[in-house]
Parts: sequence; C-alpha cells; structure tokens
Amino acid sequence: MADAGPIKDIRNRSIPHTDTYFTMKRYATLAEWESRKQHLRRQVLSAAGLWPMPEKTPLNAQVFGRIERISEGFSIEKVLLETMPGYYLGGNLYRPLERGKKRPAVLHTHGHYQYGRIEHQHRIHRTVRSEAGQAREHRYPDQVAWAAPMSSPPTMAMNLAMQGYVVFLWDMVGYNDTIQTPHTFGTNRQKLWSFGPLGLQLWNATRALDFVQSLDDVDPTRIGMTGSSGGGSQTFLLSAVDERVKVAAPVVMVGGVMQGGSACENASGLRFETYNTELAALTAPRPMILVGSPTDQSQNTLTEDAPAIRSIYDLYGEPERLEAVMVDAPHNYNRFSREAVRKFFAKHLLPDAARDEFEEQALRIGPPNTLLALHNRTLPENALTFDGLFEQWRQMSQRQSEAVTNNHVLRERLALALAVDWPERVAATTEGETLTLSREGVGDHIPARWREGSADTTLVVHENGSVAAERIEIVRTQRTQGTSTLLIDAFQTGAAQEQRNFRFQDNRRERGYYLTFNRSGDANRVQDILTALAYLKSKKSGHVRLIGLGKAAIWTTFAAALAPIDLTLCADTANFEGRDEDFLKQFFVPGIQRAGGWNAALQLTKQFRSEGCSDVGK
Repeated sequence: MADAGPIKDIRNRSIPHTDTYFTMKRYATLAEWESRKQHLRRQVLSAAGLWPMPEKTPLNAQVFGRIERISEGFSIEKVLLETMPGYYLGGNLYRPLERGKKRPAVLHTHGHYQYGRIEHQHRIHRTVRSEAGQAREHRYPDQVAWAAPMSSPPTMAMNLAMQGYVVFLWDMVGYNDTIQTPHTFGTNRQKLWSFGPLGLQLWNATRALDFVQSLDDVDPTRIGMTGSSGGGSQTFLLSAVDERVKVAAPVVMVGGVMQGGSACENASGLRFETYNTELAALTAPRPMILVGSPTDQSQNTLTEDAPAIRSIYDLYGEPERLEAVMVDAPHNYNRFSREAVRKFFAKHLLPDAARDEFEEQALRIGPPNTLLALHNRTLPENALTFDGLFEQWRQMSQRQSEAVTNNHVLRERLALALAVDWPERVAATTEGETLTLSREGVGDHIPARWREGSADTTLVVHENGSVAAERIEIVRTQRTQGTSTLLIDAFQTGAAQEQRNFRFQDNRRERGYYLTFNRSGDANRVQDILTALAYLKSKKSGHVRLIGLGKAAIWTTFAAALAPIDLTLCADTANFEGRDEDFLKQFFVPGIQRAGGWNAALQLTKQFRSEGCSDVGK
C-alpha cells in the first residue's frame, strides 16, 4: 500500500455508512425525478434479490382461530401464508364484525420489538408537534399509563378495525411464527445470491398485500401501510416499489441521520448514492405521513426530511398529500403517533369519517396464545429448513436466469448488481504519457499510461496495475506494432493504491453494512475499465482491443459484457468457472449470481472473444 498522503479517489476519501449525515438532492423537473425514480426502484428490487420477482405461487392461506370481540365490534384471526413453496409467514387478521361490504385495508408491520407483532409496552408520552409548529400537551397520571402503551401493534390494529378497516399484522423474519430463518443472517455466499432478511421481508410484504387484496371484504383500491422503526423501513420500501399501497405512514425511520441498524434494513447495494428520505420520496404523489421523534434518526422530520420530500410532491402539483408530525417521545410507535396516523388514513381512505374522532381506546390484549398461529401447532410438513430455503432460492434464481434470452435484460441485471455505468464524459488530465481519468462530476481517480499510435486502440488491465502490465509480451508487441495503447491502474491496484478513510473501524454496525452503501473492490474495477473504454471511444475512432491479465481477465469480461461498443476481448479465464467458490475467491460482488453470474457474462461477450489470445498472460 502506498504511503499515507492526500487521498485522491473519492471512493477512498468519502466512504458513506449507516451513520453518515445525508441530505437530498433537489430535482428541477418532474422528468428528471421520474428517471431517478425508475432507477431507484430497480436498485431497491435488485438489492433485495427481487429483480426479477420470484414466481407468485399459491399462498395456501390458513385463516383460523377466530375470536369475536362483540362489544368492540371486531374479530381477530390467526393467519399462516405460504409466501413461497415451503416458506411460511405468520400474522393476524383484524376486521370489523359487520360483513357484506368492501372496506379499506391497512398493512401493519412491526419494529424490532422484543415480542414482535404481539408487543405491548407501557409508557407515558406528552407532546405532538405538527409542521406548522402547533403543539398540544397530553398528561396522564401514572395509574392510567396503560392507556398509552409505547409500542403496541395489537392496539393499533384493534383501533383500526373499530374504525372500519381490515388490518393484517404480520411478522418480521425470525419473529413469532415466522421461524424458518433467523432475523439476522447473510454470509458472503448468500450475498452472491441476494439472499437476506431484507429481501425476504420485502417479498413477504408483497405477498401480504396479495393476500389482503384477495379478501372478499377488502376494497383493493384502498390500502394503506404503516409501521415504526424497522417496520417503517418495510413501509417505505414496499410503498416505493408497489403502487398498490395507496397511503403510507412510515414512523420514526425516515431521516438523514441514521439509516437503520439491522440486517433487515441494510441489504448490499440498497443505498448506493441514496438514503432513506429519498427512498421514501418514491411514494409520491400518493398520500404519505411522516412521524418523527426528537431522539432518533427522524429528529429532523419537520425541518429537513418533510421539506425535501415535499419538493417531490411539488413536482406533481400535490404538496398537500404529504404531512408530517413530531411526537416528543422516545423511538417508538406511541399512542399519539398512532392517533395521527389513523386520522391521516381516515382522510384518504375513509372520506366520510368524522375528522376529529381518533382518540385511541384502551383495549384488552389477550394472552399470546390467542394471537400466535403456531401455538400448539407445528409448521406444515413441507416447511423447508433454512438451508433448504437458501437452496430453493438459488435454484429459482438459476431457472430465471437461464430463461432470459434477451441480451438487453441480461445486461441490465448485471449492471444493477455491479452498479456501474457508461459515463457520458470522462475527464482526463495529461502529463506526458501519464494520465488520470475520472468520470465527470464523480471524483474517482484512475491512473493510466498512454502511448499514442494508430486509430485502433488497446486497453490493458493487469491485476497488479500498469507497471506489471508493461512486462507482458503481448503489451510490448502492441506498442511495437504502433497501436495506441492505454494501461490503467484499476481501483486499488498499482499507482491507484491508497489508504482508505474508514471512520467507522470500531463501529461493528457500520462496518458490517459497508456494502449497503459502497461497491465492492471488484465492482469498482469493472467501473474503471468501463470509464477507460469510454475515454478511448471519445478519443479514437478505430477498433478497441481489451486485454485482461490475471484476475483482471474476469474484470474485463464483465466490463465487456456491459460496454455498449464493439470490441475484441482477450482474457484467459480458464481458471474461473463461475461457481460460488470462484466468485468468493476471485470476484466478489453481492448479487452477481442472482443477476445471472458468469453465464450471463459469457453470453454477452461471446461475439467479442478473440481466437488469438491463448498466450495473453505470457
């Protein structure tokens, strides 16, 4: 590694993480935002392993154990859904006793509570503040503190049902009845296939929406969604990618201060050049309410996050569809937060409801066995083990990739996994035969060596950089023949080696979620090759030959697969077969196997391969 000095490459100097302070870019036009929105939706789905979506197999819904709360006018039922073959999601269905008409529905997700969807904590909270600065005090003597439980999904669900909604409240992965995986998991091998808790939860939320829409007493055009903390993450992510969610209420989660502290909120690739506030803005122009707390990541809800998101609603001409409140309470989904959300839901889903009748009723929460679907029951016989579920995910991914025959689709999937682009402009600073390349406006830094020659050009990439490449016979031959030659030091090779500005070395959470915000080294190297190719095409009109040496043979193959130009590829990849073990040792990029892996790269480069490259590494 080079001696410590000024860090030149933005990818080494600025390394975002979950506690980075983010602010949102301003978009000048609706067309600019719509383009960004389309890209971010694909990025979310790709990071979750849901691009393309798995097949929606029958849910085989089991709805049972009905309890009727006659005096309060609602029922509670246990639910078990088979969201994919052999994988089961547990939950509860709350709905009014009066049947015979279509009702609005609410999808309710819980946060990282000790008891999951059956949590019922007791605290007193006091102040609610709106964007207009209005505040109202709420004081309760200790003897009635039970009337304002801090976080109680059942309380919210029951009060919603009493208002006339059908409510489905379900588990995070690894909680309560949804026990076939732990809540936190994600080995590097699983990351290759985008198999993780965020993806499974987003998939379960999608299937929960399918289930609710299928109920005969639900109006499928009037569906809201809410949740706090990790449930707030699920709320804005599903709302971002599925417009069947008509009204959204993410609670104490949207903000630029901290982006989520669990693996279920931090899939690799999720927040490349984005963060939660911008992801929440993908809900626009559908109605949304933000609920913040002064003690957590949503502390700037009224001053920063709501105004940033409203700028997007302004582009649609619908600023009034976004509302925000700040509740002077700790990080939770307290009574006053719930009342604010119910009032907002009624405004958009119950247009005839009285606007001021949303004071929460204190209701009895029964014993856990009245809510748990697997109390005195076992999972169905076809339930998969954790290893079996991962293997099924792998096989599903392979089938989907093998079925793709359209090269444009293959290329798009690989580009999303690698998170690379073909730059419109490449800036170059020149000092003799030494160059520095950079994507305009980005700040990456690619040292290079240039030898001017004919109109035809050769780009050479060695795993150890340009100095090592110059020792290779084929490179010397290219220069002898007078071909224009560019040798680059791809990310962290040769002269591109730099110290990295890791400010979170002692923070296990931030270090663990590095790949949520930052590309892997191998993905950055593919980007550098694409940047160099774009530079060559802007400089020369002739044919391009791309040579990859050592591990760079793999980098150049993926770059050639994504480059929108004709070229000749010389890359000896005989020792790389595209197995998981190969990727883990030689080319680690999360999601690469889910996106088609080596077979996709070979399919996209078969017309580029040169027959005369057998001695390329000599």
